[in-house]
Amino acid sequence: MLILAALVPTILMTATGIILVVAGQGSVSIVAGILVVAFCTSSVTGYILVSIFVSRGASLARVQADFLSSVSHELRTPITSIRMFIETLRDGRVNEPAEQQNCLRIMGQEMERLDGLVAKLMELSRVESGRQVFEHVVVEVDALITSALAGFDAVKLGTQVDVSVDVQPGLQVVGDPSALGQVLSNLLVNAWKYSPPENKRIAVRAFAQKRWVIMDVENHGPGIPVDERQRIFDTFERGQAAIDAGMSGSGLGLAIVRAITRAHGGDVQLASAGRNTCFRVRLPHKTT
Repeated sequence: MLILAALVPTILMTATGIILVVAGQGSVSIVAGILVVAFCTSSVTGYILVSIFVSRGASLARVQADFLSSVSHELRTPITSIRMFIETLRDGRVNEPAEQQNCLRIMGQEMERLDGLVAKLMELSRVESGRQVFEHVVVEVDALITSALAGFDAVKLGTQVDVSVDVQPGLQVVGDPSALGQVLSNLLVNAWKYSPPENKRIAVRAFAQKRWVIMDVENHGPGIPVDERQRIFDTFERGQAAIDAGMSGSGLGLAIVRAITRAHGGDVQLASAGRNTCFRVRLPHKTT
C-alpha cells in the first residue's frame, strides 16, 4: 500500500508532464512539463536508491545479529564449563586429589579452547577488514606443501593416514608463507577429521592452470550434503555430520581459509562434493 501510495501519484504526474511537453502550446507549458518529468524521475530514482540501501541495511543487521548469536553460543559453552568446575572446587564438593586434578585438567582444556576461539576470531576480523599485514615474497609451492604436511604429522598424532602428493615442479606464488601454510593446514586437518577411520586417505595436488596455481586437498569421506554446500565457508558454520558425531571444532577454519585466499587475490571452492570431498585453492601464478 505504501509503495502504491508513493508511486501512483508520481506516475500520474509523469504522464501529466509528458502531455505538457508533447501537447503544450507555449514555452511555459513545455518548460513546466520538462520540470515535472525531471521531478518525477528524481523521485523514482530516489525511491529506488532508498529501497536498495534499506534492504542492504536490513541484510547487514541480520548478518550481525546471526554473528553475535553464534559468537555468544560458542563462547558460552567453555565459560559455563569453567564456571561449573570453579564452583565445584570452591564449594569443596570434590575432595579427592585425583578428582581435583581432573577438574583442573578439564578447566585447562576449556581455557585453551576459549583462547583458541578468541585468537581465531581476532585473526578472521583482521584479515577480512584488511588490517592483517601479509608478507609478499616468492613462495615455492612444493616447499609450502612439504612444510604444511610436516605440521600435519604433529596434528594427526600417529594416526595412520595415507597421504598422496602430486605437485607440478616449479610452481611459485607471491604471498605470505605462514598464512598460506595455515590455509593448507586447515584443509589437511579438515580432510583428516572428516575421513572415516577405516579409510583415511588424503590426496594433495598442485598444478598450473592458465594464470592460476591450483592446490587441491581431497579426502575420501562421506561428502557434504547439498543443503550445506553453499554455507560451509560461513563463520561458525559446521556440517551436521560433524555435530552429530561430536567432533571438536569452532566452524572458523574454512572461513579463515577463504579470507586468507581472497586477501592473496585468489579464492577457495568446493571442487567436488560426492563421496570424495575436494577443496580447491586458486592463487595467482607468479609472473616473471
